[in-house]
Amino acid sequence: MTTSDTPDLGRFLTLADTAEILNVSPRQAYSLVRSGELPAIQIGARGAWRVERAMLDSYIAAKYEESRHLARWRQANFADVTELFAPERTQ
Repeated sequence: MTTSDTPDLGRFLTLADTAEILNVSPRQAYSLVRSGELPAIQIGARGAWRVERAMLDSYIAAKYEESRHLARWRQANFADVTELFAPERTQ
């Protein structure tokens, strides 16, 4: 599920909505917000956290980019490594 799949949720998402979209627990969503990894704002007298849909989309896109970079790094890092368990060649 992406934020574009849920147009009825409005511009700002609750942490429960955010957690559902990311398929994580509400506690994990809260942790992302509190650490500053996922930008959010506090609204109202009770200080309820809200995540803007555009910020969540940007966060998801950044995580995809981070995964691509990590995959490329792993490929480049092991490109010169010979296989440890290569079968012996018989001539």
